[in-house]
Amino acid sequence: MAGEISFFELGVDDPRKARTFYGNLFGWTFEDAPGGTGFAITTPTVPGGVHGADADAEAAPYVFFKVDDLASALERIVELGGTVEGPDAGTEDGAGRFGRFRFCRDDQGSPFGIHEPPAR
Repeated sequence: MAGEISFFELGVDDPRKARTFYGNLFGWTFEDAPGGTGFAITTPTVPGGVHGADADAEAAPYVFFKVDDLASALERIVELGGTVEGPDAGTEDGAGRFGRFRFCRDDQGSPFGIHEPPAR
């Protein structure tokens, strides 16, 4: 497994306000994400996204670690005592462009994500 950070996702209440804030703070650029519920973020290094409807107290960034093969990584996570949560977080429109994502927890319950980038 590769293991480097390959994608991040910001959960916020209002994605348009986040676009203004982070765009002005870091100079990031934003474009509409598939499904119209947020934005894809372009940074100088790691791509990201922002989605809305996360309450202030629940809003937190998600960090995704790169894996070469999503299915193998999921098996390994479970073998090591971790858990895999929910279905693939990619969308039909976004999977080809952004890759596939899964939310997981380590063997102590700490959340993280894994990301299989799209084939190039």
